[in-house]
Amino acid sequence: MTEAEFIAALRELPLHPAARSLNDDTALLDAGPLVVTTDTLVEGVHFLPTDPAQDVAWKLVATNLSDLAAKGATPEGILLNYPLGDDAWDRAFLEGLADVLTTFDTRIIGGDTVTLPANAPRVLTVTAFGSDAAAPARSGAREGDALYVTGTIGDAGAGLAIALAKQGPAELLAAYRRPQPRLADGRILAPHVHAMMDVSDGLLIDASRMALASNLAVSVDLTRIPLSEAYRAFSGDRLAAATAGDDYQLLFAAPAEFVTDATRIGAFSSGSGLTLHDAGVPVLLPPSLGYEHRPRG
Repeated sequence: MTEAEFIAALRELPLHPAARSLNDDTALLDAGPLVVTTDTLVEGVHFLPTDPAQDVAWKLVATNLSDLAAKGATPEGILLNYPLGDDAWDRAFLEGLADVLTTFDTRIIGGDTVTLPANAPRVLTVTAFGSDAAAPARSGAREGDALYVTGTIGDAGAGLAIALAKQGPAELLAAYRRPQPRLADGRILAPHVHAMMDVSDGLLIDASRMALASNLAVSVDLTRIPLSEAYRAFSGDRLAAATAGDDYQLLFAAPAEFVTDATRIGAFSSGSGLTLHDAGVPVLLPPSLGYEHRPRG
């Protein structure tokens, strides 16, 4: 597809009024205080070359919406930076983009297109804007708070293994390829919790980041980490679930007596660092708490 053809196709998707029908180099937003986040997906790092383009589009937008969910925000719209390359892949990407925008009532504000060199890995970026946010920071946990997580953990990590050719159920593969940002949960929780973030790089590493930002220590009980029935049948390994990424559940700190459907998995105390236990029995920390970007070489 040419740049003009791609932009023409974008005009058929849900557009924000600020987009000016994608006929300008800028957009004009008038939405009051906004929460802004951006995420980049790199082929071979954040998604597999064999992942369907429709699912890559979904994941690209959904990961950004998950950040908005952690602030209790309502999606306002997105900017898309897109590298044009293979025509069939581009058209399939547009199908997935239409699907995720419609599902989460999100609109395109604008963005940029570039030409992808032959055989270069795709680098895709979305910037998302959210409004009406309570916006709890990850640094607000208090001594004596409990640590909670929504949903179940480890499904996406198992889905990645399935995408890499291991046999397993479709629902786990879908958890990896089409994460579901917890927007409704975020709007309910955000005004009442002390700190909140999404689980993107792994439960343990993200819990440790919340504790570090809050200048506290955090302990996590492995026996309390919620697992889906599909994951239990596939693996059941709680430590693997706790260090796998891409779950996009909400992790938050709130008083121990907080009433919620989320699962209480740990507690904050004075000090620093992360400790693990299994129903009170200390557990050694694994070599890696989750995914971290590292320089090559």
